[in-house]
Amino acid sequence: MVNFRILTLNIHKGFSIGNRRYTLESIRSKLRESTPNLVFLQEVIGENHRHRARIPGWPEGNQFEFLADSVWDHFAYGKNAIYQHGHHGNAILSELPFSETNNIDVSTLRFSQRGILHGVLENGIHLLCVHFGLFESERRVQLQRLIKHIETSVPASSPLILAGDFNDWRKTLHRELTNGCGLLDAHELIKDKTAVTYPAAFPMLPMDRIYVRGFQVNKVEVLSSKSWRDLSDHCALLAEVSLVSPGRAP
Repeated sequence: MVNFRILTLNIHKGFSIGNRRYTLESIRSKLRESTPNLVFLQEVIGENHRHRARIPGWPEGNQFEFLADSVWDHFAYGKNAIYQHGHHGNAILSELPFSETNNIDVSTLRFSQRGILHGVLENGIHLLCVHFGLFESERRVQLQRLIKHIETSVPASSPLILAGDFNDWRKTLHRELTNGCGLLDAHELIKDKTAVTYPAAFPMLPMDRIYVRGFQVNKVEVLSSKSWRDLSDHCALLAEVSLVSPGRAP
């Protein structure tokens, strides 16, 4: 496989903005309609005993397997926030098998658990799913840990996709990723600006990104129709990319 449709979305634990509606079933339907090969998700619940007891239609298992069921045969989950009644974190759904997965703890504050979910596909493509913190000082530390992890764990010749919710509305981390790591922001490459994805009801802030290395970006789109905006407090971001052959510039 050389062509990929990549989607990233902070699913807000399966609730609409303001937690007004439980939307996980609708999220599953919209993900399938958009036919991505790779799905990067943040704020995915692995377990929540309270919600299971109180909310009709809550999945019997975890949210990422419920979303992946029968479409994406392979998935990885990184447990980040752990509490008495459950846990949540990042997830990657894939049509292709993983050769390995790892979750790297990049938490800097006791009340803000964050991680980098790293999956390697059997074809050698590295996938990194992130959800950075709300404070800029927190994000700067997390960025340096991310850069160090890329330098030490991802060969320079390997294709790389980095996606998620960076909470980087001032774009202070953005330039370090593009200038320092040689990554391309898919939306910026096609549209000449970073994608605005938050809040979903009226997107104004550039929070969610898809970065690539070793790929040609063919198309990118913020999914901001009403049916998408009603799902979460973030808009989804979708990119179509192609693997670059050795010797060709992206």
